[in-house]
Amino acid sequence: MTTRIVVKIGSSSLTGTEGGLNREAVSFFASEIAELKRNGCEVLLVTSGAVAAGFRSIGYPTRPKLLHEKQAAAAVGQVLLMQAYQEAFAEHGITTAQILLTRTDFCSRRAMNNAMMTVEELLRLGAVPVFNENDTVSVDELKFGDNDTLSALVANLLKATRLLVLTDMDGLYSGDPRKHPDAVRYQFVDDITPEIYAIAGGAGSSVGTGGMRSKIDAAKIATRGGVSVFVGRATEPGDLQLAATGSGRGTYFATKLSSLPVKKQWLGFMSTPLGSLYVDEGAVEALLHGGHSLLPVGVKQIEGNFHAGDVVEVLGPDSKLLGRGIVNYDDTQLRSIQGLPSRQIVPKLGEVHRLEVIHRDEWITLR
Repeated sequence: MTTRIVVKIGSSSLTGTEGGLNREAVSFFASEIAELKRNGCEVLLVTSGAVAAGFRSIGYPTRPKLLHEKQAAAAVGQVLLMQAYQEAFAEHGITTAQILLTRTDFCSRRAMNNAMMTVEELLRLGAVPVFNENDTVSVDELKFGDNDTLSALVANLLKATRLLVLTDMDGLYSGDPRKHPDAVRYQFVDDITPEIYAIAGGAGSSVGTGGMRSKIDAAKIATRGGVSVFVGRATEPGDLQLAATGSGRGTYFATKLSSLPVKKQWLGFMSTPLGSLYVDEGAVEALLHGGHSLLPVGVKQIEGNFHAGDVVEVLGPDSKLLGRGIVNYDDTQLRSIQGLPSRQIVPKLGEVHRLEVIHRDEWITLR
């Protein structure tokens, strides 16, 4: 089976400190990816850099702050970015294909299935699909976190073997090595704990938008979907090959899970919850460890307005997220039966389609 790798390149790796595309960097990454392909890998590229590449060309002296200014810069920069990739990959006889996505696209399972079929065909034909967020039309203020989340979603959906998140830092450290020379780099992370999140700092560059925190978020999404993750640096010839084979200059996030079905991926990471259910300890145990459905007796508090078939998130007594599921009741119905044992549901509501609030087949654990 062909090894499938998603490579994510951040703005700070593609542009100068003052903005504008660094053509030498683009050529370097194209050469590295071409080498991966020569070694039998299918490669999907997730790139940032449209805003950073375009803001000076359109006349802004510094990276813009307002959304419409960023969108104008992205409209110019995306053309420059894809032109640079097309020319760089053409030197290796490789065709590139542009795929622009927004969060709204990921909310539609039909749209994502169509996109996946297109990408599979591009890979079959030997092209490198180049993904970026469609900054020009996105309405949410910068949205995917420097495309780190986007790269994780792409890796999961296309069932990649590994996600390589390239940045200007050579991995996750116990502290900021620029301020603390004695900080220790993590070579491997087996479990993304609250302690791991606590040591992730903010953005390290005025050109990019995503710091180590967003890369930890991406690693959590990808590993939850069965994709191992590398976060680190690739600046010398051969670095990307080393990263892909487990010897890169960075931190590896392991996964013990198998690939998630597309439905579960959509439910966990792309759907929009329309309500919140707070449950008791018995329900927590049933959902997280028992493999059971959520019953009305375990529901203690309801927030939001939703209908049967909508997605809701479920929280424990400590108000921490447990997961998401597709609810079988309208919020008004559920409020009338919350906390009741199953034998009292039909006398209260009459005939119901399902007794469960969330069936275990319509549930994903996110804790």
